[in-house]
Amino acid sequence: MSGSSLDGQVAVVTGAARGVGALLARKLAARGARVALVGLEPGELAQVADSIGKAAAWWSADVTDRAGMAQVAAEVADRFGRIDVAVANAGVATGGPFLDSDPDAFDRVIHVNLLGSVATARAFLPALVASCGYYLQIASLAAITPAPLMAAYCASKSGAEAFAHSLRAEFGHKGVGIGVGYLSWTDTDMVRGADEDEALRQLRGRLPWPANRTYPLEPAVERIAAGIVRRSPHVYAQWWLRGMQPVRGMLPSLIGGALGRREMRRAEPALARGAGTRRGLVGRGGAADESSRAHSS
Repeated sequence: MSGSSLDGQVAVVTGAARGVGALLARKLAARGARVALVGLEPGELAQVADSIGKAAAWWSADVTDRAGMAQVAAEVADRFGRIDVAVANAGVATGGPFLDSDPDAFDRVIHVNLLGSVATARAFLPALVASCGYYLQIASLAAITPAPLMAAYCASKSGAEAFAHSLRAEFGHKGVGIGVGYLSWTDTDMVRGADEDEALRQLRGRLPWPANRTYPLEPAVERIAAGIVRRSPHVYAQWWLRGMQPVRGMLPSLIGGALGRREMRRAEPALARGAGTRRGLVGRGGAADESSRAHSS
């Protein structure tokens, strides 16, 4: 890959129906890549593909379905002749107190964000070995620091980060680049859905700057696309996330100690107002995931 171009490359993006995935597919295509869009929402995927043009095709698949993802990988390779980049971006979230969470929604976050990434890697890594390609695992600030009311998301993204680091050690000698992408709160349907929870919204608003901001989508995804071109081992969608790495070892004790206790006491009135509320998957993407599973059951 050249410094600014993906000419002749084939890139796969999961979770490509909306948000980060949809915009990333457009940005990779603008850099010359042919893109394969994977997601749960056929109508939205078709719209994204149409906006890109002949360089794009789409597949409807659940990333937790190993057999389905293997079939997608085979069809993408047959359609485009090769696969050079795979981005494990598909993700869902739920928030709120652990004991008030819907157990099925909680488990689904782990399944999609962690085991879905495993299924994505299992499906596409053979082609990436053949092309000496690049695999990017989208993680989160939630992988760097724990947070109350976000147990499922933090656990899943921490696991996905560790999984990608393990892959880097295992596949580097085969010429495959493995990267991890980190995003803070970015203006997507998922984040807007999470902000509908009063306690989580208030808690987030009391985070220290710059972690308390919601960041615009376009510059964040532009940084991710540039990192893919560079085959970066770490890609930071917001500039300040790089600075979190040296201090991450101290964060669990800090957040789990006096700071966490203070903030949870401050959140108690909002938590009480939401007591007993079913806390399922957040945002339009979460609703699409729940709808897809309901129709397939």
